[in-house]
Amino acid sequence: MPEVLRVLAPLVVALLGTLLVAVLGSLRPRVAAPLAVASAAMALVAALAMPAGASVDLSWAPTWGLRLSFAADGLARLYALLATGIGLAVLVYAAGYMPRHLAHAGHGPERAVRLYSLILLFMTAMLGLVLAQDLVLLIVFWDLTAITSYFLIGYEQEEEESRQAALTALLVTGISAILLILAGVILFVHHGTASIPAILARSEAGPIATASGVLIAVAALAKSAQVPLHFWLPRAMVAPTPVSAYLHSAAMVAAGVFLLGRVHPLIALSPPLRDGLVVVGFASMAVGGGLALAQVVLKRLLAYSTVAQYGYVVVLLGLGEVAGAAFYILAHALVKSALFMAAGAVTEATGQEQLDRLGGLGRALPGLAVGSGLAAAGLAGLPLTAGFFKDEVFFAGAAARGGPIPILAVAGAALTFAYTWRFWAGIFLGARRGTVQPLPLALTAPVLLLGLLVALGGIVPAVGARLAAAAGESMALEATPLALAYHLDRHAPNLMAVTTWALGMVAIVTAARWARVPRAIAAIGERYGPDRSMLVAIDTLTRFSRRLRAFEVQSLQRRIATILVSAAILVGATIVLAPPWPTFTLGDLPASDWPLVLFLVLAALAGLLATRSAGRATLVLALSAVGYSLAAVFTFIGAPDVALVAVLIETMMTVLLLGVLSLVPRDVAEPPSEPEPRDRYRSRAVGFVAAAFAFVVSWSALSWSAPDATMASAHIDLAPAAHADDVVTAILADFRGLDTLGEITVIAIALLGVLTFFVSEKST
Repeated sequence: MPEVLRVLAPLVVALLGTLLVAVLGSLRPRVAAPLAVASAAMALVAALAMPAGASVDLSWAPTWGLRLSFAADGLARLYALLATGIGLAVLVYAAGYMPRHLAHAGHGPERAVRLYSLILLFMTAMLGLVLAQDLVLLIVFWDLTAITSYFLIGYEQEEEESRQAALTALLVTGISAILLILAGVILFVHHGTASIPAILARSEAGPIATASGVLIAVAALAKSAQVPLHFWLPRAMVAPTPVSAYLHSAAMVAAGVFLLGRVHPLIALSPPLRDGLVVVGFASMAVGGGLALAQVVLKRLLAYSTVAQYGYVVVLLGLGEVAGAAFYILAHALVKSALFMAAGAVTEATGQEQLDRLGGLGRALPGLAVGSGLAAAGLAGLPLTAGFFKDEVFFAGAAARGGPIPILAVAGAALTFAYTWRFWAGIFLGARRGTVQPLPLALTAPVLLLGLLVALGGIVPAVGARLAAAAGESMALEATPLALAYHLDRHAPNLMAVTTWALGMVAIVTAARWARVPRAIAAIGERYGPDRSMLVAIDTLTRFSRRLRAFEVQSLQRRIATILVSAAILVGATIVLAPPWPTFTLGDLPASDWPLVLFLVLAALAGLLATRSAGRATLVLALSAVGYSLAAVFTFIGAPDVALVAVLIETMMTVLLLGVLSLVPRDVAEPPSEPEPRDRYRSRAVGFVAAAFAFVVSWSALSWSAPDATMASAHIDLAPAAHADDVVTAILADFRGLDTLGEITVIAIALLGVLTFFVSEKST
């Protein structure tokens, strides 16, 4: 198999699977789940078969220096395995979960087709993101993950809470994505290339590296739900459990820390930025861990846990422990996806989603208890699980930095121990509450399998260590060996782990004394936190938008005024705030140009007459005078062909307008009444602002001397690339032809709408 196919095989398989599930599933809904599972399995096999270090580099937009560049480096292979492997487990789980979930809501099996296809589409976007080696490609797939997650989070589209959660996630991740685009523009302009490896190799410490690194970091931290942009993640828990198990453990939230890893050499050039990541990471650990202790809804508890756990990863990246961060991501994906699926299975079996209404389910659901128990042990960092080593690399990095970092690390890990015990023990231990319905194998097998993988990672950590070391080498651009083994001695990570367990046990035993504290903090956060601020901001912007629309749609004049004034303000602000400022020069006016000036003045006077005319014939003649005057202008500036076309068009339009207006009864279109003084003054102000804006922009543009290498010469040189003999042919055939096709399409759709309206009216 050619190397290009081996590198792109997971991406192609996932994309084809998306299309097959969407098309065939719409015809036969019952085949959607098997097709989705088979597609994910094939994508996983393709990801396992990707040759390490292989790459694909094809020309995309050569004039811009853009290429279809993909590479299966260590970081890409790690995330590709997570996206396809966890995706396969989630789709198997969804095959058993969705029929029951839809039956509870009163929907048919055809509704599940959309979820399966969207999960595969997100898998496609994630694979494209991690394989991309070009900034433009990376941004495209980054935005595709945001759009797909919007539809997945808002899957229950009939529910207001679901729609709000999807919109919140889209706003936070979408608006922050603009910062990523801005960083990409800065790096592209500064380095002259969109190749990520080339940019990282050429970057040097300085304002450019710091500014672009900060912009990228903010976009990544928003995607990974880090404080203070974490609030969208708990709200997203209204989505079905398969969505939470995939997006919020191993896919969407992981994309943020992936981006930090991909550009880590750029971030490493700015020590203050790295320290900022450490601060944000510890803040997320504290906020996420503390709020997880206050939650009673199972999935919200796990959501805040995800905020805290990715805080660990951000801290590791800030400390420069890239291989440790990669291993932490791997272990967390296995653990958290299993726990999310366990929470959904428990809700399906009992009908309850609140922790204080559950308990004693260990005997009724033994497979689920064992699988989720192994995952919980991994999250708590207990020995003989992969979680033990994720905590070990974290403690080792914290101990190497010294200062208050080790203390904060132990405190955060103790919080993890406490809320993990609260989650698992609250479900499976204690007295039995309520009735339990039997669960299909599809709801328990993925949880048990992932739990066994967590245990296997603690017994044989070498496999995960090799994957993490390869990913770390891709992030650091140098070898980052990672040796994981048990050490029965008193080195710092062991002492910190024992201290964590001891503090966690103390927290569990004394829970009754401090349980009210995180609940009070959570209540304050709900009232005054960033989530509330976001809702207020959205409500304010919505009310402003409605008022502006109400003003704009009252008349054509107001709509035009809104556009012109907004354009004037934006361009004016750009002129003032973005140097170099425009220069204005006054050239000579030779005698040969006076006829040209005469016709320009005539066109202006005819335009003014058209605005003041009350008679129909006078209005048409004034408008035609504008057109004929401009046709004369074209003649004076050496474009007789354009002038001839303008004369023909103006003649046809004048005759047509006069003929149509002669057929319209006089009482149909009476002259407008005299406007109110306030409207008259407002119209004059808008006209003045628009005219001043156009005058300043035109004078400024004409004052710049023509450069030697103009865009016109570039167009002439590129005409053969457009399969045209000259520029005019290329413009008319390609751009104008496409524009006309778009206009025809719009008119056709409008006519179909009118025809449908008349048919429906006639039938009624």
